[in-house]
Amino acid sequence: MHVKWKIILMLIVISLVSGSVLTIPNVKAADSQSQGSTQAKTVICIDAGHQSKANNAKEPIAPGSRTVKPKVSSGTQGIATGKPEYKLTLEVALKLEKVLQKDYEVVMIRSTNNVDISNRERATRCNQAGADLTLRLHADGSENHSIQGMSFLYPSTDNDSTKKIAAQSLEITKVLSKAVLKETQATSRGLIPRSDLTGFNWSTVPVLLIEMGFMTNRKEDLKLSQAAYQDKIVQGIKKGLDSYYLN
Repeated sequence: MHVKWKIILMLIVISLVSGSVLTIPNVKAADSQSQGSTQAKTVICIDAGHQSKANNAKEPIAPGSRTVKPKVSSGTQGIATGKPEYKLTLEVALKLEKVLQKDYEVVMIRSTNNVDISNRERATRCNQAGADLTLRLHADGSENHSIQGMSFLYPSTDNDSTKKIAAQSLEITKVLSKAVLKETQATSRGLIPRSDLTGFNWSTVPVLLIEMGFMTNRKEDLKLSQAAYQDKIVQGIKKGLDSYYLN
């Protein structure tokens, strides 16, 4: 017999013997409070873009599509730091994991650089993890070295593969971008819908991608490698997630 029912039974016996009036505790209310206190956390799947070695084998960009793209491209590289994009994205991802762990369940697609995980597989892993949101971290590059700023990408509403997740993805992107831009004071290049990204098209959960800045811009490249600036990006993401999921 469960302990709480033993206690209630003992109280009933004592009440009958003493002739006193017994007030029985609200067991259902106690159970409900107990269940509420153990409510599952929001699951955030963090995908640090790229990896140490590109995989140029092809995969379809969407379910049922004949269009193919490389499984994982090499990414860009810092014009001043020489740092490859895959190192930068993991640096920020690991910091973000640490900051989010208290309030969220965090799933990491990779925690090292020496992996071989295609963009399709990354999306699939987040789906299978039951993620409430997939957050993809990247950095930008351009032949025009004067271009700088952050971009926030989300799945297009015109794409059959992402119709079910597009609206919520955009909603989250709006909240998150506002928080990150406020925290970092970075130049905004806007919110951009995309239908050609494998990582979006294979996702069955809301997803967004942050281009944290241009590594081909000398000033921004140096800033992206500063611990203090990375912390601002992370804090901005945390505040955005809290605003959407917790407040």
